[in-house]
Amino acid sequence: MTVEELLAKYEAGMRDFSGIDLSEANLRGVQLSEANFSHANFSIVNMSGANLSGSNLRHAQLNVARLRGAHLTQANLNHATLNVANLIRADLSRAQLQSASLIRAELIRADLSRADLMQANLSKADLRGAALRHAVLKQANLNEANLKDAFLTGANLEGANLSNTDLSKAELSGANFRDAEMRQANLSHADLTGANLSGTNLRWADLSGANLRWADLSGAKLSGANLIGADLSNANLTNTSLVHADLTQAKLMKVEWIGADLSGATLTGSKLYATSRFGLKTEGMICEWVDLSPAGDRSIIQNFNAEETRDFFNETLPTIRIIVDKPLDPEANFAIAGAYYQIAQQYQQLQQPPSMEIGRRRTVFTFRVDSDVNLFSTAYLAILPFQDAEITQDNIHQILAIIFSEKMPVMAASTHQHLQQLTALVETARENANTIKQAKNIWQITAKLNFFQAPTQIILTNSSAQSLNIHYHHNFGKKFIDSSDVNTSIYNETAQEAANPSLPSTSLVIDFIKGFHYIG
Repeated sequence: MTVEELLAKYEAGMRDFSGIDLSEANLRGVQLSEANFSHANFSIVNMSGANLSGSNLRHAQLNVARLRGAHLTQANLNHATLNVANLIRADLSRAQLQSASLIRAELIRADLSRADLMQANLSKADLRGAALRHAVLKQANLNEANLKDAFLTGANLEGANLSNTDLSKAELSGANFRDAEMRQANLSHADLTGANLSGTNLRWADLSGANLRWADLSGAKLSGANLIGADLSNANLTNTSLVHADLTQAKLMKVEWIGADLSGATLTGSKLYATSRFGLKTEGMICEWVDLSPAGDRSIIQNFNAEETRDFFNETLPTIRIIVDKPLDPEANFAIAGAYYQIAQQYQQLQQPPSMEIGRRRTVFTFRVDSDVNLFSTAYLAILPFQDAEITQDNIHQILAIIFSEKMPVMAASTHQHLQQLTALVETARENANTIKQAKNIWQITAKLNFFQAPTQIILTNSSAQSLNIHYHHNFGKKFIDSSDVNTSIYNETAQEAANPSLPSTSLVIDFIKGFHYIG
């Protein structure tokens, strides 16, 4: 069939041209929308500017075809071959390209928004500046493709092969790269805000200057990756491998990275405000100094030698232990759950319930906090369901008075700033406690149960593994004649005797505070 015959039959209303062979034909600018060209041969054809919108080109041969500026919106190109085809500025939005072959195809500034390219082969394709917003590229092959300055917002690249791919300065926010292969990919200055990179292989990738704010990199492999100056604020790096990665001057503010492997990594000049440092692997880490300022403006710098680096990045998880001198019974278990639920509604630090150890004689509640500076304020509210609450809270206020007394050694300006924050948090906890106690129903229950009247001791452990006992009831560990019936009168006598409880010594308090690692 000649070009003239094709156009005449199309004009006459014919739409089925499956299997047609028009290789090397000139179809520049023709109108052939909604036609059936499945299994057709259009190799080396000139279709620049042609309108093939909605056409069926399944299994069609379009190798080395010229489709510059062609309209292929919603066209079906599943299993089609477009190797080395010229699709510069072509409109392929919402097109079907599943398992299509586009090896070395030219797709510069092409529109592939919402196109389905699942399992397509785009190896070494040129997609500079192309629009692939919300496109489906699951398990696609983009090995050595050029996607510089491309737009892939919200695109799905799960399980795709992007080895050695150039994605520099690309817009990738919200894209899904889960379990993708991105070894040695170039993502320099790319925008990956909120992207899903969990389980992705990014070994030796270039992410220098990249925006990875709120990105999920949990379980990702970033060994040897270049992250110099990258912004990872609020990113999820849980169990991420960063072995020998270069994080020089990277923004790591408020990242979650428990279980991350930083062995041999370089973190000199990294910004670590409000970032906890426990649960990390840091053998051989290189870090001469870090920026702990809230604005990342180097106003708070901490310098290290090798030993100090190891200590700084190997914190103990700060904890609060409330040890109750009585085993937890079912009724008290129900009441404590309700009490901590009420507290959590007002105080976010207690959103995660404590772990419990219940012995024959005692019960231990362990609360974990994300920062040393939250220890006193969290303890202030964690003790609230117990009769010892008022004494413990008074102890906390007295300990703060010790910290700011003339006995406290001269503090650096940054440390003084954090201690002011500690005081402000305790004051906020006091206000929260007053609000919480207005919900009288749950507190009326706890007030009647013997479990909450039992003697307690409260132990804080900071991130340097130092402990401070902020309350120890003097009847703790003493057996009553009937330990199941600790009545109010006995407790009141105890409370009166303990009205002036012995506080930890000034030196213990100072050493405990010195062991704080201030992260925010």
